[in-house]
Amino acid sequence: MLLIKLATKSLLNRKASALLTLFTIAISVMLLMSIERVRVDAKSSFSNTISGTDLIVGARTGDIQLLLSSVFRIGHANNGVSWKSYQFISEQRGVKWAIPMSLGDSHKGLAVLGTNKDYFEHYRFAKKQPLSFLQGHEFNHLFEVVLGAEVANTLGYQLGDEVVIAHGMGNTSFHNHDDNPFKVVGILKPTGTPVDKTLHIPLAAIDAIHGSHAHQHEPAQADANDHDHDHDHDHDHDQHDDVDLVGTPKQITAFLLGFDSPLYTLQVRRNINQYKDEALLAIMPGVTLLELWEMLSIVEKILLLFSIVVVLISLLGMLTSLLSSLNQRRRELAILRSVGARPWHIFTLISVESLLITGLGCIVGTALFYALMLLGADYLQSHAGISLNIALLSSYELMLLAAIMVAGFIVGLIPATRAYFYSLADGMSIKI
Repeated sequence: MLLIKLATKSLLNRKASALLTLFTIAISVMLLMSIERVRVDAKSSFSNTISGTDLIVGARTGDIQLLLSSVFRIGHANNGVSWKSYQFISEQRGVKWAIPMSLGDSHKGLAVLGTNKDYFEHYRFAKKQPLSFLQGHEFNHLFEVVLGAEVANTLGYQLGDEVVIAHGMGNTSFHNHDDNPFKVVGILKPTGTPVDKTLHIPLAAIDAIHGSHAHQHEPAQADANDHDHDHDHDHDHDQHDDVDLVGTPKQITAFLLGFDSPLYTLQVRRNINQYKDEALLAIMPGVTLLELWEMLSIVEKILLLFSIVVVLISLLGMLTSLLSSLNQRRRELAILRSVGARPWHIFTLISVESLLITGLGCIVGTALFYALMLLGADYLQSHAGISLNIALLSSYELMLLAAIMVAGFIVGLIPATRAYFYSLADGMSIKI
């Protein structure tokens, strides 16, 4: 206890350099813990880009290709799924809900998704979080559009604005459907997922803008009935039959399925993959997302390596500080020797100092880590789609802190050993 008291007083006597070293270690600990927590939660959030969906069904292709085209809007599906097959599969026993998805159109390089109202009710992201509206509501008429948060922010759209859809994905648009503009009736809250970069329109509108005659008079009907689309819109809008917004398209790009019980998932998946009427593929999004993450595991390794390097640099900084202070502390150590302190006392004193600095650095760094998590949680969720788990330190994180403490102690042994041997020399002659 006496040595701990002496070490504390010694550090307070050199508080400028000690605080600088402590702050350096605290920052490195904060970075290590933050990178590790973000790394783990990024993997979890990535695997939950689409959550609560049991199966994604599309034309037979690769698992990852189907996932990229249907969830991330990357690439193009080579073939579609016939409407007949969609209806047949969605009526199978155990199917709780089905969401058709039709892709292939765009607006200023952003994907347009044709779907039904079940999309807003059953689609989940992150840890089964539902979609919610920042402004407006879901579409109730054929030529209405619901925008993702990033679409509205980037292009500056507001409720009531008109949007023209173009045929073709990405920045390659082959034809603008200027004769059928869509009215913005809703803007979704940020999710940090591809939903933010998507424009959502009724499935039947896809056929309508591509020249289907079944809905040629629908815009007029929509305009006639479209008075006020706020949260208190008429009850007959709430009663609007979803079938009118779905129609009977020839084919769709893919569809999502949710089941009453997980037991149905594997059974229906096997039946879909063996479906004889057309070549279909059913994937479990969570499993496929993890497979995709494994392909990107190099990012994880780089992040971990970066955080370890930061900690090593801070510990080397502490070593430099302790070594450089030995020469300045020659008189202090000589006085300790003159009052009876033995070389091993000197050795222990320097070791305790390094351990105190490392320990306090870990405590302050952990506090800064939690402060950073609390401040950045909402930003990471809305901009990067990373849902941070602000909980107690995991066993792995505690092991990291313990490793830093051990590393700090080992680093402190170097100046402690030098002080030990120099204390054996007459006059405490220390040469750095």
